[in-house]
Amino acid sequence: MLLLLLLQVSASCLWLAGSEVVTSFESSCPQFFFRETPPNEALQPENPAWICQHYKNQYYFATLYDRNRRIPVYSAYLYQPGPGRRPKTWLVEPQLMSPTYPKTMERERTLLNYFSVSLEQLSKSQAILKDYKNLTGLNRGHLNPSSHHPDSSSRTATFTLTNIVPQNEKLNGGAWNNYEQQTMTRRTQGCNTTYVVVGAVPGNNYIAKGRVNKPSYIWSSACCEVDTNHRKAWAVIAENDKNEVQLLTLGELEDVLTQLYGRDQVSVFHRDCPRE
Repeated sequence: MLLLLLLQVSASCLWLAGSEVVTSFESSCPQFFFRETPPNEALQPENPAWICQHYKNQYYFATLYDRNRRIPVYSAYLYQPGPGRRPKTWLVEPQLMSPTYPKTMERERTLLNYFSVSLEQLSKSQAILKDYKNLTGLNRGHLNPSSHHPDSSSRTATFTLTNIVPQNEKLNGGAWNNYEQQTMTRRTQGCNTTYVVVGAVPGNNYIAKGRVNKPSYIWSSACCEVDTNHRKAWAVIAENDKNEVQLLTLGELEDVLTQLYGRDQVSVFHRDCPRE
């Protein structure tokens, strides 16, 4: 018993990253949304999980996760790019299995080796590393990209599989990367604070023997505060089988998403963010 206790204490000391499955973003991590207002329920999946992603006791972004399709619906963050290395370690979310687990994101092997969690148990609640092995024409596409964050801790926090979708390989390394690295840099000039919501529209195809949905579209939107009286917004969308990105107004993106989801009118940002 003493040895088991020491192992558990030792493993808990390794848990430097954290994520919390919450009941709402408004009550737990609203700071990642313009006017503290998340997208409306028109994007909400049948079996959602609201995750406040944090690392070393600090929140870094928010993710609405689709438990059934095992992909994020969207991730929301503040655009604060900085120099630094790309992390290599991929993490998963213990709290998606049950709220009795710690509020952490952690490596699969730590859960398996120290906390009596089986891979089967973990895989029922979310995507795992095995799901993304041996892909053809696809790779692990970040919604919230690590390069849009200023330091090692914030970039590491983006390397959770709840922030990843199966993305067309050419798109991820081509037109989408150009948008993330070049268009965002140009568009955010003069912005004091830029709020970003980036998402994935579920598709009809799956990887990993039907476990993980391959999105039909990837989209991103931004609301920039120039000063207290002036704001600007923009958006893009891309089909997930072509190396092309279409630049839109925020209003145009919301209309396209409304058609793709076939529900109520989609609202990504608070009404004070310009739609034209």
